[in-house]
Amino acid sequence: MSEDVHTAAAASDPSGAEGRWTDLPWLVNADPDRVLGLPASGARLMAAVYRASLDVHRDAPPWVRRQLLALDAARYGDRELSARIAAVPVEDAGTEPWQVLWSTGARSDPHFRMNPSGHTGGVGAVATTFSNGRHVVVTGSKDRTVRVRDLETGRPVGGAMSDLNGRVWAVAAEVVDGRPCVVTAGDWAVLAWDLATRRQTGELPGINGEVWCLGTAVVQGRPCAFASDDDVSVRVWDLASGKQVGELTGHDDFLMAIDTLVIDDRPRAVGCMSGGKVWQWDLTTGQPVGEPLPGHDGEAWAVATAVVGGRPHAITAGHDATVRVWDLVTGREVGRLVGHEGTVSAVVTAVIGGELRVVTGGSDGTVCLWEPAARRQIGRELVFPAPVHALTVTPEGSLVVGFGSDVAVLSLRADPDATGP
Repeated sequence: MSEDVHTAAAASDPSGAEGRWTDLPWLVNADPDRVLGLPASGARLMAAVYRASLDVHRDAPPWVRRQLLALDAARYGDRELSARIAAVPVEDAGTEPWQVLWSTGARSDPHFRMNPSGHTGGVGAVATTFSNGRHVVVTGSKDRTVRVRDLETGRPVGGAMSDLNGRVWAVAAEVVDGRPCVVTAGDWAVLAWDLATRRQTGELPGINGEVWCLGTAVVQGRPCAFASDDDVSVRVWDLASGKQVGELTGHDDFLMAIDTLVIDDRPRAVGCMSGGKVWQWDLTTGQPVGEPLPGHDGEAWAVATAVVGGRPHAITAGHDATVRVWDLVTGREVGRLVGHEGTVSAVVTAVIGGELRVVTGGSDGTVCLWEPAARRQIGRELVFPAPVHALTVTPEGSLVVGFGSDVAVLSLRADPDATGP
């Protein structure tokens, strides 16, 4: 949008220069130094929104500024303002396809309070599940707490789970004996919790060190969890009894990420290791399947699985800033998803907008969507004001993103002219 259009719009505003704080197209497209030079005594909320992530959007193109301003309006609790910002026209960029349902925020203007996350450390794990008839988001943090929020509203649900024996690196949700259960993994323990009561139901045995990841699956009719610590053993626990019922074998380094899928009617786990290799195990026997895949240069931080073109695939990411796609039948790398700068620490596969997508998040503060069959990025990346270390996708296709010590939920816009995912 041209500067002449913005100037004409501002000239028609009887409130003068200060009225430009209500001119959303101008705020999104104008040079930040010009915006910051305007008085804002009558528009303090918009000024607070504008300054919240200024260090990121100051030197960014307008489409990034539009994303961040919409996010920060939601962090201040104004969803209507967030939606209006997201709809602002930007030259050479379509309508923003994602809307922010809600977001938490740690940085506040003295006159207004952001929606606090409750976390004082980085969010390293997110999961969604159902509890007491509502869809909830579960977040784990370095601050040694796990918190629960309503997925639709972002409001806290109950108090924090805090007796966790250290930082929380992973969370997973399962149903055990008909009740929603959360499993947490951290510095010194893997713990099971009844989500409805927030009571710890047991500490899974055998852990004596840091646990970086956690997997769950139903094996021979039993809900099970999988994790390892510094002794490299990957233990398998029956969540109903709390007992160890098996072990995944064959590897000689630490497990950094794990996901599960079913191949030929048998449950299988795919794990990323500290040395970069990718292993497969038959969860019924605990034995490795085939030779390990060569993997990454350095630690592999994330893995997700999906059936692509009728064949089982794994998507892995790591410290070497690459996202690699593997055909699990042939054991070969069949492509790379190139776009992030820096460590890629979160990967998930899901159906979004009716299509299978790979979603990745990284230390560069971005979330990217990919078409796995074509190995191409879909649309523009989503930009956040802090590194993204955790994400998931709801069954309805909404994104849940942990960035810094905060969390946001975004959903696809219903507008027919919005750019698709």
